[in-house]
Amino acid sequence: MPDNDDLTDGERFQTQVAARPHVNQLKGAGALDWGMQSRLARIFDPRTNRTVMLAIDHGYFQGPTTGLERVDLSIVPLLGFADALMTTRGMVRSTIPATSGVPIVLRASGGPSILKDLSDEQIAVAMDDAVRLNATAVAVQVFIGGENETQSVHNMTRLVDQGQQAGIPVLAVTAVGRELSRDARYLRLAVRICAELGAHMVKTYYCAEGFDTVTSGCPVPVVMAGGKKLSGLDALTMAYNAIEAGAAGVDMGRNIFQSDQPVAMIRAVRAVVHDSAKPEHAYEKFMQPTLHDN
Repeated sequence: MPDNDDLTDGERFQTQVAARPHVNQLKGAGALDWGMQSRLARIFDPRTNRTVMLAIDHGYFQGPTTGLERVDLSIVPLLGFADALMTTRGMVRSTIPATSGVPIVLRASGGPSILKDLSDEQIAVAMDDAVRLNATAVAVQVFIGGENETQSVHNMTRLVDQGQQAGIPVLAVTAVGRELSRDARYLRLAVRICAELGAHMVKTYYCAEGFDTVTSGCPVPVVMAGGKKLSGLDALTMAYNAIEAGAAGVDMGRNIFQSDQPVAMIRAVRAVVHDSAKPEHAYEKFMQPTLHDN
C-alpha cells in the first residue's frame, strides 16, 4: 500500500541535506560500470585502495614450482591473509575451497612452457568460464618488446572487450624478457601501453630509480610484482619503497610461499601495504618465534 500523506510529511526526507554521491577513489575507476567497480573494490581494500595479492599461478608455464608442490598444504592456510589470489582455473576447481571467499584473479593467458618462447601466448580461458568461476578479475601477460608483442597486446584487448561485456576487470601483467632492461623508461612504456589500450590495472616490476614516474604516468592502479626470492627484510623493503612511490599494492608469490614463515611473511607484507609500516618494524613484529608457522 502507498504511504499515507501524513507519514510522508516528516523530516526523514531531509530536504535541507544535499545528496551525497559516493565517488570511487580508486585510480581510474570512477567512470567504470557499477559491477566493475564492485569487483575492483574486492581486490583493492576501499579503506586504503591497496591490495595484497598472493600470486600462485607460476605452474601455468613452469610446472610444480618450489613451494607450490602441494597448494592444498602450502597456500590454503594463507588465503585468509590475502586480498586476492592470482591463480589458474585448474587450481581453483581442484584445490581452492569455494568457501574461502578469497577474490580470484584468474590467469587467462598461456601456451608455451619455460622450454619455449614465453611470449607466444594465446588467450587460454573463455570469459564465460571466468564468470562461471566467479572470477573477480582476469590476468593476461603482455610482452612489450617481445618477439610476439602484437599478439600479446591483442590477447589483452580481446579480454578487455569481453571483460567490459561481463563486468570483469583485466589485469595486464608486463613481462620483461632477458634482453630487456627493467628500468623506469621501459616500465613507463609497458604500463602506459596496457592502460591506454584498456587494462583496468597493471602489474609490473619495481625499479629503484624512477618508479614514481612509472606509477604517476599510468592512469590506472599499478601493482608491484614480487619477482625473485629475496630475504624477508629485502622483500618488505622493496614493497615499502614501491608503495611510497605510488604503487597500489603488491602481487607477491615466491617471497611469501617460499619463506620459512609464510604466514608471518604475508602478515608483514599486509602491514607494509595497508598500514605503511616501516619494513624493519613489520619484519621484527611478525617474525617473532611466537608467530612461527605450525
